[in-house]
Amino acid sequence: MFYRPADGHGLPHNPFNAIVSPRPIGWISTRDADGRNNLAPYSFFNAVAYVPPQVMFASTSRKPDQDDTKDTVANIRDTGQFCVNIVEYAMRDVMNASSAPLDKDEDEFAVAGATPVECTEITCARVSGAPAALECRMTQIIKIEGESNFVVFGEVVGVHLRDDTLIDGRFDVSRFQPLSRLGYHDYSRVTELFELVRPGS
Repeated sequence: MFYRPADGHGLPHNPFNAIVSPRPIGWISTRDADGRNNLAPYSFFNAVAYVPPQVMFASTSRKPDQDDTKDTVANIRDTGQFCVNIVEYAMRDVMNASSAPLDKDEDEFAVAGATPVECTEITCARVSGAPAALECRMTQIIKIEGESNFVVFGEVVGVHLRDDTLIDGRFDVSRFQPLSRLGYHDYSRVTELFELVRPGS
């Protein structure tokens, strides 16, 4: 099968998300200018640089109570900061509950049953008990092709690692089985690891 996205795929469901998978989930926490917490998962997310450490995520839709985007991007525009919480398999239902389309004045932490705890370097909440959390200062927001498509870049200025994830000096993802997004309503978790040594390393 071959199709041009501009012409449509002719399938019952769009295969694009299933093709580009698995994708890590950035569980992004923000705080608006009035001090209200927000929490939402984004699967267009990744790390993009080592020095300084930087991450990105993309938001691809809008809410009726925001002008052209969702609460997360609107809050980052106002405050210049956000936190990326890493999602473990054990918190899959809490993460999913935080994706509900709530009004901007509702607190997803409370609705989903996640416990907020203050960040260290930024004035924002993070998810208590998350395996890791990356405190970020926004460096740029880029509008890309398509309605309400924004890419947010941030520099990581603080890193939280849960104590039980550190084994022999390494951050061991097998201790918490990170959740990843596939296509459609499908997810996966990391349960097996293997090593490949890069030639010349």
